[in-house]
Amino acid sequence: MAGLTRRVRYDSLRDCVALVTGGASGIGRGIVTALAAQGARVGFLDRDAAGAAETVAACAPAGALFLPCDLTDIAALRAAVAGAAERLGPIRVLVNNAASDDRHRTAEITPAYFDDRIAANLRHYVFAAQAVTGQMTATGGGSIVNLGSIAWKMADGSAPLYVTCKAAISGLTRALARELGPSGIRVNTVLPGWVMTERQRRLWVDAAAEAQIDASQCLRGRLAEDDIAAMVLWLASDQSRMCTAQEFIVDGGWV
Repeated sequence: MAGLTRRVRYDSLRDCVALVTGGASGIGRGIVTALAAQGARVGFLDRDAAGAAETVAACAPAGALFLPCDLTDIAALRAAVAGAAERLGPIRVLVNNAASDDRHRTAEITPAYFDDRIAANLRHYVFAAQAVTGQMTATGGGSIVNLGSIAWKMADGSAPLYVTCKAAISGLTRALARELGPSGIRVNTVLPGWVMTERQRRLWVDAAAEAQIDASQCLRGRLAEDDIAAMVLWLASDQSRMCTAQEFIVDGGWV
């Protein structure tokens, strides 16, 4: 539903500094553009410069700040978070979104591939949260939104390390929520279903996949980036001020 996130206004997000990982395409781009449309001062991290330029253009006239970063490089991640705060102000909202759902089988996993998938799908969530908590504490609190997936609840066997990381993110959310709650920092997880991003349609969505979606969702239709962004906006805003340590599933009723 195009424009879904533009029909609701969150006053608390105006001029709020928000940082999104993986904002150059897909769900991340949807979140960045939705935050910008709310009047937030948005920065996003990604290594896809061409995609990032499209995201920045989609945010016009509000604009968004692109900070090139390989999120598997923790030193670069820390520097990028510091750069975002220097240029935009103290970060009050962090959306840990970036991930890679490359398909693989357990028999194919090597120690090097294991480390690579953990770095791509989990490790940077921890260090991005670590990098912003001091700023959030100093300014009276904030909101961290971690993007998970229903894949682990489905017992999806197509990418076991991706599924493992997505399950771990729910545990990370609950631990951080307990630790950081006294500082006024809320931490929640959004679990998307199968969102029809350009990547998903190009790589994975065929006639069999369409039939699986039809059979599995309670609701007709297809999930779009805006459906996930709508939930992220609410969790980023003061409207969800007493929500923390929770999972919010947006999947059309699949699980």
